[in-house]
Amino acid sequence: MKLKQWITGLALAAVGTAPALAQSAKFPDNMIKIIVPFAAGGGVDSAARLLAKQLQTDLNVNVVVDNRTGGSGTIGGKAVQTAHPDGYTLLFSAATHVLASHVLATPPYDPQTDFAPVARVGEAPLLIVIPPTAPQKNLREVVDAAGKPGANWNAAIPALGAPSHLATLLLAKQGKMNLTMTPYRGTAPAATDVAGGHVQLLVDSIISLQPMAKGGRVKPIATTSAKRSSVAPDVPTAAESGFPGLVYVSWYGLWAPKGTPDERVQFLNKAVNKAVDELAKAGSFATLGIDPVSESVDQFRKYIAADVTQSAELLKGAGFKPE
Repeated sequence: MKLKQWITGLALAAVGTAPALAQSAKFPDNMIKIIVPFAAGGGVDSAARLLAKQLQTDLNVNVVVDNRTGGSGTIGGKAVQTAHPDGYTLLFSAATHVLASHVLATPPYDPQTDFAPVARVGEAPLLIVIPPTAPQKNLREVVDAAGKPGANWNAAIPALGAPSHLATLLLAKQGKMNLTMTPYRGTAPAATDVAGGHVQLLVDSIISLQPMAKGGRVKPIATTSAKRSSVAPDVPTAAESGFPGLVYVSWYGLWAPKGTPDERVQFLNKAVNKAVDELAKAGSFATLGIDPVSESVDQFRKYIAADVTQSAELLKGAGFKPE
């Protein structure tokens, strides 16, 4: 009888400790999936794959990138929002992610409340280009020309609500320019029309436009970074050109589903910061024109709030209507 009671008690004790053992299991001990809401081969995808490879090395688990395109980035975003909040499914996206509520008429989620910010990974300046045949040689001459009464300058917009769009709005505001915003489906067609002189101005990712600028197909006149970019060291910043308020960058970050345990979010934040530091030391991010960023979870959350506020004001001031 005593033996039976002892065995029963041992079994109950084992059951009672099972959840505690499960909760203390090593994280991560399984594959991590990073969902990128844009096509493979683009700037966001390239940065995500560099990060995934470094995390895989550091954490000793498989880290895969899964491209889920469509819906202005919301198809991939929705896949992460509805994933199990265990830290194994993450979203790697650009600044456009946090503006879904402002640029879409019926957004499928609220980027600020339906996700858990993990880490901001890096930022990249934008490049301002004009047609190679344009007589203007610098940003001041462009602003003066576009601000004259009767001037009819068209600015190509690769994607509504993207950093390129918002930086163009900021440029128009800072320079008091008369710009007509012409939307395009991506950078390639927008840059092609600038190269042909059909559109007078384009502001977009430096890594996307630099090949055309180096080839003489478009004329680079300024970057929107606080300091000159290592990718285009000969191109002055907007601040150097007389517009100190024109500092605007595209940035990249990592999110987890809402409800992911805070200890896992904090672990991932530290792991990502370490990986970014290693990528920066190796020069891997520099080839993409990305400046590394290392922030805490709270700093990232505050950065998002400030960025959304500034962007929303720019869109409202321009009379932008969500589509």
